[in-house]
This record gives sequence, C-alpha cells and structure tokens, in this order.
Amino acid sequence: MPTDSHKAGFVSIIGKPNVGKSTLMNQLIGERLSIITSKAQTTRHRILGILNGSLPDGDGSPRNDFQIVYSDTPGILKPQYALHQSMMRFVDQALTDADVILFVTDLYEKSEEEEQIAKLRETPIPVVLVLNKIDLAKGTQVEDKMTYWKELVEPVVAIPVSALEGLNVRAVFDAILEHLPVHPPYFPKDELTDKPERFFAAEIIREKIFLNYKKEVPYSCEVVVTEFKEEDTIIRIRSEIYVERQSQKGIIIGKGGEALKKVGIQARADMEKFFNKQVYLEQFVKVSPDWRKKQKQLYNFGY
Repeated sequence: MPTDSHKAGFVSIIGKPNVGKSTLMNQLIGERLSIITSKAQTTRHRILGILNGSLPDGDGSPRNDFQIVYSDTPGILKPQYALHQSMMRFVDQALTDADVILFVTDLYEKSEEEEQIAKLRETPIPVVLVLNKIDLAKGTQVEDKMTYWKELVEPVVAIPVSALEGLNVRAVFDAILEHLPVHPPYFPKDELTDKPERFFAAEIIREKIFLNYKKEVPYSCEVVVTEFKEEDTIIRIRSEIYVERQSQKGIIIGKGGEALKKVGIQARADMEKFFNKQVYLEQFVKVSPDWRKKQKQLYNFGY
C-alpha cells in the first residue's frame, strides 16, 4: 500500500448534551463504544473510536486506505462542579487537536453557548454541521433549522441526519473522508479504541444506573472496576459504585438489594455481548462525600 495515499486524522464530535453525539459515533464506527441514554450528561470522558478501512479507487481496486479516529466528547454545558470543569476541558482539547470537527445539533436546540460558537466560526479546522433527529421533523422544520445553523456556524458542509435510524450517516462519513489529510495511521490497524476493557465494563454499569434511577442519583454516581480477570471461558469483574451521600447508597442498593441486582443483571448481559464471553460480576456500593467537587477524587477517578 503506498503510504502517500493513506488518509488519517482525528474527528471530534461536539455539541450540547443529548443531541445524539454518542449515537452518531456508534453508527459511524459500527460498534457500541459510547453509552447512550435519554438523559443529558451521560458521556463524561473523551472516548476514541478508531475506524480503519479501504475504499476502491477509480478502477475498482482496493486502494485509498484510511484511519478515522473519532472522539466522542461530553456535552457542552456551563460548569457547576469540578467534574463539569474537567468534562469541558475534554471538549476544549477536542476543539484544538482535531483534523475535522463534527458539530452535532438537533431540531430543538438553539444556540446559547456564544463562546463555543465563536470558536467554531474562527477555527481553521473544517467544521461539518450535523443536524440530528430529522426523523421527528414536521413541515419545514429541517430546512428552517439548517438555514439557522449554517448562518451561525458557517460550516464547510451541513448534513441532516437521523443517527438513531442511520439515515444520511454515510454522507457524514463521505464529508469526513473528503477533508481528512493524507497521513500514515496513528494507531495499529487492528485497534478499535484507546480505552482499556475495564473502562467499558464500568461505562456499561454506569449506563444501567442512568436507566434505572431517577433525579440526581445517576449524576452522583461513579463506577470503578477494581478487578478485571479474563480466563479462558469467563471474565471476572469486581466493580465499586461511588455515591455522594449515605441516603443515595440505600437507593442504589434498594430494598433487599433488588435495585442493585437488577443493574447487575442488565450490565452483565450487555458485557457478555460486548466481550463475547461469559461474565461474573460483583458490585459494591461506597460513599465518597461530594466527590464531584473534589479535584483529588476526580483525579483518582480518571478525570
């Protein structure tokens, strides 16, 4: 393969909470790396998803190899905790080290983050505007929103999509590849992500917490996988769920341990699909008072 024809680069997916960034990334790479719920602020870390492939050239031969390194980022918000400040640092980093920026919005969002919009207008990095959730559109809603956002962001291209249904996702991929620089691959061609397996085990548990608990409880939780032992036929995982208050610990565990058991059953089922192996999961709940406000604890949790 001639190295001077290989394209590679970093694609940062940014936007407000709950506009569908994680759903879009999972569609683009064909794997479920980012957790998805209907609640805002589900994504806390910057997660890389690596897509390697080839496209045929003009005569149909398998040429034009590429490596796209997608970066799913936390939703843009005004920080209220030290945790939020750490999450926004991930976003700022994604804005500066990308080769292509995917700015994802949807039919219902209006611009409120003037600082981020200014950065998008001023950046020399190509910005691809993605208008998501068009499957829910009525009347001229898509056309009106496309006009609004194109005037605001001034992207190199604007694409209406339904990430949930996979509609027009191929057009997003084509736009990315068009603006990707010629470069050797940054990662080995058999890698899918930069995160270790235990990270995804913890994320799966955290997703189930978001799906099973209400109000502030999911946002007050952090999951740490303290043991990840892979054997020939089974993976043995020990996890610790941290909450901020003793009362939250009782809610997570539930009466007779039933709530925590439900989380464990759902998480284990998804882990077995993700790792393609039987999983034995242990869960423990601990209290770390006000961990979202403490820099030392945030550092220990990987923020």
